[in-house]
Amino acid sequence: MIKEIIKNEIKFFNNWQSNKKNDIYGIIEKEEISKYDFLNILFNSDKNILELIAKKAKLLTDSYFGKMILLYAPLYISNFCINKCVYCGFSSLNKNIVRKKMEIKEIEKEMIALKQSGFDTILILTGDDRKNSPVEYIGEAINIAKKYFSEILIEVYALTYDEYKYLVSKGLTGVTIYQETYDEKLYNRLHLAGPKKDFYFRLHAPERAIAAGVKEINIGCLLGLNKNFLLDVFLTAIHADYLQRNYTDVEISISYPRIQPAESAIKIKTQVNDFDFTRIIMATRIFLPRVGLNLSTREKSYMRDNLIGLGITKMSAGSKTTVGGYASTTEDTGQFEINDRRKVEEIIRIIASRGYRPEFTNWVRI
Repeated sequence: MIKEIIKNEIKFFNNWQSNKKNDIYGIIEKEEISKYDFLNILFNSDKNILELIAKKAKLLTDSYFGKMILLYAPLYISNFCINKCVYCGFSSLNKNIVRKKMEIKEIEKEMIALKQSGFDTILILTGDDRKNSPVEYIGEAINIAKKYFSEILIEVYALTYDEYKYLVSKGLTGVTIYQETYDEKLYNRLHLAGPKKDFYFRLHAPERAIAAGVKEINIGCLLGLNKNFLLDVFLTAIHADYLQRNYTDVEISISYPRIQPAESAIKIKTQVNDFDFTRIIMATRIFLPRVGLNLSTREKSYMRDNLIGLGITKMSAGSKTTVGGYASTTEDTGQFEINDRRKVEEIIRIIASRGYRPEFTNWVRI
């Protein structure tokens, strides 16, 4: 069970730190690396070795995924939330945000606008509020999305097995759910109240979704919450490895978003610099060559451009973190700040210039 695995891997991580070795050259030459090797790469700070790691990461990415980057778009349909997460712009602690929930007709207009931009994959998001964003409301949005998109994912609150089963019947293909941090004590300090405070209900959500028929799972940690961010990276990768080994018919992906400024109770600055972030992406690719790696518009354009081919397989483009905003303009506060504001056409051009093919279709609905 993942609960026990995480506890044991924290002990492994702490023991490794007191006995670590740095034979990076030998590790890079291996066809398969262990979790011990993975930690050696994660903690390697020699910039001269980074180029060797990059070459290995590129080789594996191209071998397993080809020269293709899948593009997707997030659509926030509601920002009502009852959680008291101190770092999030949608938190109920934030009294400055204008709360909105789109009507079904508005949702369809936004989806049409995204489809006209070329997207065939959509990520539907809400805050955690079962009154304003009940499962039935999410189901209606999925049902509409089915008319326009072949791949439909959600990033909402953690659901029960029956709720995931209901959404799958409506057309759901995938679930994105971040644990945020795998440090349970820190998690409890950051999530003051609300349903999200239940650490283990959230941790087990991916497996409930898989049992209900979901075929894509994207997990992640929010880099910057934990000062010991490499522990969170390690545990995210271990979680993904566990899911991939136990559910071989499910597509597993990882996101490592770095925390960005938001209208929140406390301001947290990420301590993950560009060198760290690049190393995290490439080390994960070498450890988990078949796992998808997502990169959002939280990151600056130069980072997104330079990481093409070094592990990334999916990128959001032209994103909005406000409720709606594709079919009409809005000046509302988003969940967090976006750094890459380039239009979809610009993202397509830069991917092509790097020798990769921008792709909009991952699944074909039959």
